[in-house]
Amino acid sequence: MTSTPHIPQAAGERAPVALVTGAGRRLGRAIALGMARAGWDIALHYRSAQQEAQQAAEEIRALGRRAVTLHAELSDEAMVRGLLPAAVKELGAVDCVVNNASLFDYDGAADFSMARLDAHMRCNVGAPLLLAQALHAATPEGGQAVVVNLLDQKLYNLNPDFLSYTLSKAALDTATTMLAQALAPKLRVVGVAPGITLVSGDQSEQGFAKAHTRTPLGRSSTPEDIVQAVLYAATARAVTGTTLLVDGGQHLQASPRDVMFLTQ
Repeated sequence: MTSTPHIPQAAGERAPVALVTGAGRRLGRAIALGMARAGWDIALHYRSAQQEAQQAAEEIRALGRRAVTLHAELSDEAMVRGLLPAAVKELGAVDCVVNNASLFDYDGAADFSMARLDAHMRCNVGAPLLLAQALHAATPEGGQAVVVNLLDQKLYNLNPDFLSYTLSKAALDTATTMLAQALAPKLRVVGVAPGITLVSGDQSEQGFAKAHTRTPLGRSSTPEDIVQAVLYAATARAVTGTTLLVDGGQHLQASPRDVMFLTQ
């Protein structure tokens, strides 16, 4: 496994603090732990994965870093607005928000509904916007913080599967540009777009293994690849309003369906 870059800290200098949404499981957990190994203190948001988030927090503390778990339903505006102040209260000033949590439910043109679209938009767009707004307000003049939005390579390689999810990620992609314009210089806003990284939904392990190799590089992204990209985005002070595609080139290959349906 490739090592993650470490942030050196002078004696008495505070560690940077990151709030990672959806940090109890899967990619969010990997990002939280990877950032902690690189020298960050972590506020781990969770919705239902309380036990997993607490276990991840214990692992982070074992690394010598501070960690706190925070519960919120990302479709609830009041709860989202409380997340950043809660992180600041526990860990001090927040330097980075990683909007990793996503609703990922299947629909298509034939079974689309306003309710499904609304649910995806609230979680996948509304919550990241509120957290960016809060981080900007909490960052002092002369300071700088960063928002990292987890997107999806399929925005550059569209197919009609997961319609509401894709529309919500397309909106977040556009918001990444608009927020970078509106909230500079106090806030940088950067997108990271993974390819197929972990088994999703009803996909089999065999199907995932096949899908993972269907890229120009012969491999898609791993959790460690995404951790490295997030760490780069979090520390690259000249980068804003752009998206890093971390997918082995998956976006370069057109597909009529989501790859998970082609490799089962």
